[in-house]
Amino acid sequence: MAVGEYPCTLPPSGCSIIRIINGKKEQLGMDIVSSLKVRSVPKLVAAILFCLVLGSLGSFLTVTGSGSWFAQLVKPSFQPPNWLFGPMWTTLFILMGIALYLVWELGTEKPGVRFALGIFGVQFALNIIWSFLFFGLQSPLLGLLDIIILWWMILVTIIIFYRIRKGAAFFLIPYILWVSIATAVNATIYLLNP
Repeated sequence: MAVGEYPCTLPPSGCSIIRIINGKKEQLGMDIVSSLKVRSVPKLVAAILFCLVLGSLGSFLTVTGSGSWFAQLVKPSFQPPNWLFGPMWTTLFILMGIALYLVWELGTEKPGVRFALGIFGVQFALNIIWSFLFFGLQSPLLGLLDIIILWWMILVTIIIFYRIRKGAAFFLIPYILWVSIATAVNATIYLLNP
C-alpha cells in the first residue's frame, strides 16, 4: 500500500488526517470537534469568569490618562494604542478561561491535570502582579522582571496543556504573542526612562 495522507470522511465527531504507512493506519492531529466539545456549561462559565474577574484586578491600578505617571514616560513607537488594551485583555482572558476549562473539565483526579492547573495559576498570578509592579509601584524594572518570568511560565503552561489536551494549548497562543509584544514595550520603556 502507498504511503500518503488522506483526509477522512466526516464522521459525526469531526475530522482528522489519516496517514497510511505500509498498510498501518494512523490518525494525525486531534479530533477537533470532540476535543472542544463543551460538557459542562457551568464549569466553562466559571473558568471564563475566574479569568475575567481576577484578570481585571490589575486594571484598577492601570492609569494611562494625561497627567498620569505612565503618560509622562517615553514610550516606543511600536507600542499599541491605549484603547486596544482593554478589548485585547478581555479577549485574552476569555481565551484563557476556555483553555482552563478544557483542562479542568478532564477531572482533577487525572494524572497531570492538577499540576497543569497549578502551573496555570502561577502564570496567572504573575500576570496580575505585573500591573501592581509596573503601575502600582511605578517600576518598569520590576515589571520587566515579572513579565520575563511570566512569558516563560506561559510557554510552560502551553507545553503542559498541549500534553494533556492539545486544544487547550492553542487557546493560549494569542496570549503569549501579546505578552511578547508587552515584554518588548516594557523593556523599551525601561531603557528609555532611566
